[in-house]
Amino acid sequence: MNSKTFRGGSARRGLRGAVLGAAVVAALLTTSACQGDDQAGAAPTAAPSSSTSAGGSAPKTTAPTNDSGTGTAGPAATGTGDSGETGGGNGTTYPDCEADGLTTAVELQDAAGETPRHFLLTVTNKAKAPCVLNDAPQVRLKAGNSAPIVETLGEPDTEPVVVEGGGKAYAGLYVFGNDEGGEAQYDQSDRFTATLVAGEGTELSGTLIFDLPDGLDTVSVDGAARVNGWAGTEGLAMRPINQL
Repeated sequence: MNSKTFRGGSARRGLRGAVLGAAVVAALLTTSACQGDDQAGAAPTAAPSSSTSAGGSAPKTTAPTNDSGTGTAGPAATGTGDSGETGGGNGTTYPDCEADGLTTAVELQDAAGETPRHFLLTVTNKAKAPCVLNDAPQVRLKAGNSAPIVETLGEPDTEPVVVEGGGKAYAGLYVFGNDEGGEAQYDQSDRFTATLVAGEGTELSGTLIFDLPDGLDTVSVDGAARVNGWAGTEGLAMRPINQL
């Protein structure tokens, strides 16, 4: 009996040991699983480090873009200035007007029966693009480039006159100041000619010809002649001339 009892106790102890062993194994497996979960959970903490690295590299990408933009802006601004210089150094982005790009007209400003003295010179830009007139036209009252140039009335306006495509510009001209009349003989002119001036003050090639208005074959001219600088309106062109 004792022997059976002993065997039964040993069997129970063996079963208990097996259960305890299984529990230990399960605990070990659970611990390993937890550690695995912790390591797996640690992976996302590395992501911010990668993101930070990517963020740190962003300025390197932006800097060349900024440098490129700055470098491009400089030449663009210079190009605009050069465009003005190419057009005659007139301070605008438009070229100087050329003689063959303008049509001309002359209008007498004196009333019928008065001595012809005051004239309005008009030029029209034949092109679609704007061009620039500088200072005052170099007007001659006689034919040929050897004829004297009419003096400018006062200092011409240094601001360039931009003539829009199809637009007009004006200059006032006074040609005769002698009031003696009688039998005196005066120089006569059947047309006026003018040379344009570039932005830097040099003469441009080509000559503008202003034929006299209908009804006038010639007009008397003398050393009192004066010309007003280019203006954008008839009034600005003629106002100082009409005071002579």
